[in-house]
Amino acid sequence: MADKLKLAALADDKPVKLTVSLPATVHADLVAYGVCLAHESGAPEPIEPERLVAPMLAKFLSTDRAFAKMRRAAVGLPEPARPPASDVLNHEL
Repeated sequence: MADKLKLAALADDKPVKLTVSLPATVHADLVAYGVCLAHESGAPEPIEPERLVAPMLAKFLSTDRAFAKMRRAAVGLPEPARPPASDVLNHEL
């Protein structure tokens, strides 16, 4: 069985601008991931690193069990955003 990337094709969503600084090694890994994702999904061009950050963070947050438990227990924390029905983050390794 072939390994699958955790991300699939990226959905268009209304963005919120956020500026971050990344270590060069993380940026290089994002570039490499974008190449792999394009290859796996049949995209003609590599996916830009800035398009990968949000889906990767969403995947991380949605799979962190301790965070989910604390969020449910905490009063005053915002409820998690519900992804669209065509959620592209449903691929597991």
